[in-house]
Amino acid sequence: MTQHVISVDQLHPLVGKPRVRILDVRWTLGKPNGYPDYLESHIPGATYVSLDEQLSSHRPDEPHLGRHPLPSVEEFQRTLQCLSIDEKTTVVIYDDAASTAAARAWWLLLWAGLTDVHVLDGGLTAWKDAGYELEHGPDTNERVPSSYSVTPSLPTTDAAGAADLARTGTLIDSRAAERYRGDHEPMDPKAGHIPGAINRPTTLNTPNGRWLSEDELRKAWNDLGVLDETGKPTAEVGVYCGSGVTACHNALSLMQVGVTPVLYGPSWSGWSSDDSNPVATGDHAS
Repeated sequence: MTQHVISVDQLHPLVGKPRVRILDVRWTLGKPNGYPDYLESHIPGATYVSLDEQLSSHRPDEPHLGRHPLPSVEEFQRTLQCLSIDEKTTVVIYDDAASTAAARAWWLLLWAGLTDVHVLDGGLTAWKDAGYELEHGPDTNERVPSSYSVTPSLPTTDAAGAADLARTGTLIDSRAAERYRGDHEPMDPKAGHIPGAINRPTTLNTPNGRWLSEDELRKAWNDLGVLDETGKPTAEVGVYCGSGVTACHNALSLMQVGVTPVLYGPSWSGWSSDDSNPVATGDHAS
């Protein structure tokens, strides 16, 4: 099974290697621009990548695509080429927010057809706690652009497909429980969830900022009814969140145990922008 999450001790000997690219994807809703923090300190050789600018598309006239639309093939291909990433590159991604932004970058790189892609367990905090060296200032390394061609390799769906998954499979809402229930909605047009969806907040994957073990993740998904006693999915699985970012965190959690979910990228921000889409509230799926 592919090792999607690696430790700081596994990353340390890779720093400075010519075919290794380290991406710093610091981002939170409250502080979307992590570049000033990157300049202050980062893992040596890391390049800052903006979630808003490089890991999202910009289509303001298409609200059904959500607040963080997935980039097009052409957009993301340009990003990977500028980052000097191709099929021979080992990529390690980190943030400082329990892998929430790093998981988005990880998902996109796998979607683009790359395979040697990893999230750093514990992120920058774990690196600092281990006492490893830090670098300061801008990235001054010269990068030769690659000629990589993106081949979409992970499943995605639209609103109709998400509704079908909620009816016939398992659709997982990755937001906090209070947003799933519809107690309040700080970001999007309506409060609630897609009818038929069940809730598993991404914060459950990384208590204290570190990833649960594969055995712990497998038990959690089994307890939720997503996996059967043999570890196989009980039905086709899909994931969504608020804007398409933290859903990738649950996707990583599932892929850690061998399940590749379908991503509804527009997520709740896209779904709730369309008045024709039904809304459910409360603790239950429908």
